[in-house]
Amino acid sequence: RGQNGMATALGHAPVPGIIDAKAGAILSVVEALTNLVFAPLAHDLEGVVLSANWMWPAKQPSEDARLYDAVKALSEFCIALGISVPTGKDSLSMTMKYEDGKVVKAPGTVAISAMSECGDVCLKVTPELKAEDDSVLVYVDLSASHKSYLGGSSFAQTLGQVGDKVPDVIDPEKFKLAFSYVQKLIKERKVLAGHDVSAGGLLTAISEMSFAGDIGFELTLNGNEKEVVSEAFSEKPALLLQLKQKDVQEVLAKFDSIGVVAKSIAKVGGEEIKVIADELSFSAYVDELRKVWFKPSALLDSFQTANNKSEERFNNLGKQPLKYIFPKGFTGKAKDYGVDFNRQGRGSVNAAIIREEGTNGDREMAFSLYAAGFNVKDITMTDLMSGRENLKDISFIVFPGGFTNSDVLGAGKGWAGAFKFNPKVAKVLNDFYARPDTLSLGVCNGCQLMVALNVLYPEHKKAMKMRHNDSHKFESSFVGVTVGETKSVLLQGLQDSQLGIWVAHGEGKFYLPEGEDAYDIPLKYAYTSYPANPNGADFQAAGICSKDGRHLAMMPHLERSIIPWQWGYLQESSWEITPWMLAFVNAREWLLQR
Repeated sequence: RGQNGMATALGHAPVPGIIDAKAGAILSVVEALTNLVFAPLAHDLEGVVLSANWMWPAKQPSEDARLYDAVKALSEFCIALGISVPTGKDSLSMTMKYEDGKVVKAPGTVAISAMSECGDVCLKVTPELKAEDDSVLVYVDLSASHKSYLGGSSFAQTLGQVGDKVPDVIDPEKFKLAFSYVQKLIKERKVLAGHDVSAGGLLTAISEMSFAGDIGFELTLNGNEKEVVSEAFSEKPALLLQLKQKDVQEVLAKFDSIGVVAKSIAKVGGEEIKVIADELSFSAYVDELRKVWFKPSALLDSFQTANNKSEERFNNLGKQPLKYIFPKGFTGKAKDYGVDFNRQGRGSVNAAIIREEGTNGDREMAFSLYAAGFNVKDITMTDLMSGRENLKDISFIVFPGGFTNSDVLGAGKGWAGAFKFNPKVAKVLNDFYARPDTLSLGVCNGCQLMVALNVLYPEHKKAMKMRHNDSHKFESSFVGVTVGETKSVLLQGLQDSQLGIWVAHGEGKFYLPEGEDAYDIPLKYAYTSYPANPNGADFQAAGICSKDGRHLAMMPHLERSIIPWQWGYLQESSWEITPWMLAFVNAREWLLQR
């Protein structure tokens, strides 16, 4: 219900550390902080704490001295910034010796985890370029150095080199002032998009912003060929900020006043990536370069993805955008639907969460029910087996998501067995479903349970089943679904909508042997092919409803999508709730009428 939380980020610099152990340690801290800076921190840099995992081939020639130098440099840098490193881990045996006498050492490095309280998660800045007219990208150099060294860079590695000079942060105080000013800009909502410059350098960072936002840019780099290459691919600490043109001069002046070099380097817009750099100038469409960028990932993905799904993902890159159609008249205001995240006192209807060992979605589901006005009871399978609970006072049961029994018997199979093969529990469940005034909902693992119990269409000669995703992988993503014509009590008023929702499952493929017309399929994935259809379900089914509309089993997690900031993508909105909250409101209203 709140909008504060925790921000975390990681940083490491193993290749620069090979050249200069001190700089490598500092760059690890800087990468973590330049990732963290785009979350609005409650207490600025002073509220940041670090965890340091030292991974080093200790006791090898010169390595102990290098480790000492790295620890000392990191300590002094963090003291200068005013942040602490209260915890960490040592992995100091990063050496492998073989029978033939060969010794292989891992590069000595420190992996940094940065953490801080986030004041308002809705103010976070994401990296994708925004379709904002008259906006530009500003480059902020945090190194306080005019040199753009290529040592330790990805560019150097493509040439089979490591290099001999690496970037560094010369003045911690200027870094601190710049960090604080960027925080101020974020809290004032002046930063449209942001990205740190680290692995791959400036050109990589700005291209990634372009690929994610599906928007082009025109980047201007000045100087001779050597200077252009150094500026484009140096991995010295820096930030890229997308700003409205009207704010640029004020921002540049402020950075100049604190001694930090910042400059406007690119115009945002169009469908092409253009680099203006004399003889090195080039242009290409965003979609074309995005495929080049994504190809290595697709090749790696092919080793762990079945049925050519990695190739299908690659071919569909950029072809499955999230598109939303919201219910007519939906206001997004909680009070308009009787939703109260801060409700005191008892609700109007009794609901229960039923969980088993391994359930992990119960609290989110309970909160959704609570906010919609239900009295929520937490019931375990042990409660049902012992007879402590019998569901007679419950009108709405929900089976949440998770990994019951660690899925060792198959997703939901062990949980279903606890119902089927315990006569006392089986009677409780059968009695509940025999009542005409009850509702049930199963999400993810709970959906798998309901299908395994065959409670939706028990009259069918061929029972529906849940099968492994076509990719043979666990799929976790934010996808689009459509809500069709349905008798589902929970989904009334959502028909003809197209909404975003989270999925997280390994066995989410509906097998529906009776044919499409034999089922009420209220939820379908918005696209037929992978990855927008994450599992290859028959008829694109994401959820199945009983023929009377009272019982709904769905693989996507609606309880993780009820608040706007939970969505993976949603344009800025004043909504307090999303349309998924209407499912719980509908359940409440239906039960109150009975």
